[in-house]
Amino acid sequence: MLVLTRKVGERILIGDDIVITVLDSRGDGVRIGIDAPRGVKIQREEVVQAVTEANVEAAKAPDDAEARLRAALGGTVPRADS
Repeated sequence: MLVLTRKVGERILIGDDIVITVLDSRGDGVRIGIDAPRGVKIQREEVVQAVTEANVEAAKAPDDAEARLRAALGGTVPRADS
C-alpha cells in the first residue's frame, strides 16, 4: 500500500486516466473527488460489503422451504433425488 500526505487541492494520479483530488479536510474525515472513465467502478467498501451480506442472507432458504413450496404447488413438484 502506498501512503501519501496531500493538502486540499492536491491530486493523485492513477495510471493515465484516474485522478483523485483532495477537496476538503474536516476533523477526522477527508472529502475526495475522483475522475475516472465511465467503465471504472468506484464503490465505497462498506456499501459493497453490506450488499454482499444482504445477498448472502437473502439466499439462505429456511429449513422447511422445500415442504412449503410443495404444499403451495399442490405436491406436484418431483423431488430432485428421485
